Amino acid sequence: MQTAIKRSFSSAPTSLISGCVIVSIVLLLTLTASLISPYPFDAIDANTRLLPPSANHFFGTDEFGRDVFTRVLFGGAESIGLGVGATAFAFIIGVPLGLLAGYKRGAADDIIMRIVDIMVSIPPVMLGLLILASTSPAAWKAALAVGIIYIPIMIRLARSVSLSLGQEEFILAAKLRGEGLWWILIREILPNAMPPLAVETALRISFAILLSAVFSFLGLGTQPPSSNWGLMISEARPLLEQAPWVALAPGIALCITVIAINLIGEGAREMLDVRNRVHNEA
Repeated sequence: MQTAIKRSFSSAPTSLISGCVIVSIVLLLTLTASLISPYPFDAIDANTRLLPPSANHFFGTDEFGRDVFTRVLFGGAESIGLGVGATAFAFIIGVPLGLLAGYKRGAADDIIMRIVDIMVSIPPVMLGLLILASTSPAAWKAALAVGIIYIPIMIRLARSVSLSLGQEEFILAAKLRGEGLWWILIREILPNAMPPLAVETALRISFAILLSAVFSFLGLGTQPPSSNWGLMISEARPLLEQAPWVALAPGIALCITVIAINLIGEGAREMLDVRNRVHNEA
């Protein structure tokens, strides 16, 4: 048991702490963008078009003379916000439905899971395009589309956890006390299901950020003059040979953020697995 505990503090916390540090730095930079950069994110200057990185413009400038460093900083808040908002929406809708399906079973489980099967049979990007193509592009619509895509994943995970917890003694005791359905789901099952749900949510945030960037890249998410990272990469495509820094800066920022969030999720998952093994050994 002591060996397992040592492993939990020698491996998982490293990735978890590293991810938290990187994400904290990214958030700090994006939230203080107006204090760090002397330029507005949408300031156009024809005299500074396509300047390479320098002391005045750390990441260079784009085709409109806008400071790329400033735009990356301001775009981080929107890009991360879209991912977090989409994941929160999927969690709020998917987890209660999953808990209900796993706890009640029967007809409720059949109906919910058949709808889930239909949704997961459609490729995520295609499902998002079906949702977004019929309306005018907007950032909140992209977040909503990503959230809908991830609802089935949250339902399946919550259902699997609910199935394993539904026959535990504390659930049976709650039934004997006459507790209602939603009281049992929210106050009894959900707190015990939070560790795996929290890990999956952290991982989903990184995928949601990427998928939101994809929709912005395709022109179905945020619109100019926004500095969303996906939109910045899309707008920089014609400049890859002439000014590659315009696309590289938001691309690197996106990769660093996604990797850091994945480190948090994987570190938390490893810690959870080790603690489960320690509990079983004890």
